[in-house]
Amino acid sequence: MAGDAGAGGRACGGPSRGGGAVTRAEQIALVERYFAAVDGEDEAALLATLTEDCAFTVETHGVRLQRHAQIAAMFRRLWAEHAAVRHHRFTHVPEPGGGRIASRFSVENTERDGALTRKSNCNFFEIAGERFSAVAVYMAGPNTLKGET
Repeated sequence: MAGDAGAGGRACGGPSRGGGAVTRAEQIALVERYFAAVDGEDEAALLATLTEDCAFTVETHGVRLQRHAQIAAMFRRLWAEHAAVRHHRFTHVPEPGGGRIASRFSVENTERDGALTRKSNCNFFEIAGERFSAVAVYMAGPNTLKGET
């Protein structure tokens, strides 16, 4: 399920401080908790994976969000506009020494009329402590993660 190749570079905030770097397994578990919360429409669990000042971008569509309130509003719109969302077929590339992880995955959005929209996406996560301080999304196809309107 999870790839284990390393990646180079350093995250903005670097690895977690105090308790040492988050391990590869912990990084992957954090990503999987994040996507379980997204797919389960669990706002509280989703926000528990993000630092309060998390920066969330959809790089392919020019969306820039900052902090829990803006990010939560975006996910509420996503959930309201779809009958279901599903993220699966993950390949994770953790880099515990740099405090970041990349994840490639497939997306299935079930539209309100029952139609399926399929995508191939990649997210780049930066970790501070045991939460994401930044999420950068690269999305194939139409943008389903819209910023404030």
